[in-house]
Amino acid sequence: MGNQTIVKELILVGLSEVPSLQFPLFLFFLLIYLLTLIWNLLIIVLIVTDSHLHVPMYFFLGNLAGLDLCSSSVTVPRMLFDLHTQTRQITITDCLTQVFFFFFCATSEISLLAVMSYDRYTAICQPLHYIQTMSWKVCVQLVSIVWCLGLIHSSFEIYYAFPLNFCKSDIIESFFCDLPQLFQISCSDIFINILLVFIFAIFLGVGSLIPTFLSYVYIFKTVLKIKVKGSRSKVFSTCTPHLTVVFIFLWFCMV
Repeated sequence: MGNQTIVKELILVGLSEVPSLQFPLFLFFLLIYLLTLIWNLLIIVLIVTDSHLHVPMYFFLGNLAGLDLCSSSVTVPRMLFDLHTQTRQITITDCLTQVFFFFFCATSEISLLAVMSYDRYTAICQPLHYIQTMSWKVCVQLVSIVWCLGLIHSSFEIYYAFPLNFCKSDIIESFFCDLPQLFQISCSDIFINILLVFIFAIFLGVGSLIPTFLSYVYIFKTVLKIKVKGSRSKVFSTCTPHLTVVFIFLWFCMV
């Protein structure tokens, strides 16, 4: 360790090192980012202003739109800055701050998707008890738990990541900071860090993905018992957007 140089700044490789592609990529992702911001802001404004949408399903959807807005703002602005200025250096502190908010948003989103699946399960499978079960007090409590889980997870990950030293390399093979890339270039003992990632992955998988899966198993069983086709299609129309978001989120997690 005595002959190793401790890295103070890291270099993000980015999406491409070809100079001629930097500006087209900048314009493309700037457009996508602006559309994402506008779309999510419109959803939030519409839900807040339209009294007909002041129901639990849209309350959760508004929170999901806010989290999606935050998660895209964690990584994309930095990527756009690097593409525009060709400045790919980032301090360790800024890198870990990005990791913190990335984990916060990701954990909160996957937890909120589980809450939304429970909301759909209650509305479809237990309609007579829906108003009592999903009261506004319960909805606020569930969303508060979601945000707290995100804060707890990200705080634990960063608390044990801050003492890490980086000396193997200063290059991150990505356009944003993430723990797997940081572990690869760390010369510190990362056993506890990997253990935390593993534990939280299991916790989130059991606590979020399994309830989501089971909720839709019961939902589909209930829907199949409905003999009126119009009612059946109406139920599917309320579940399809949520299922689409779940599958997209899982696909990005696996990639």
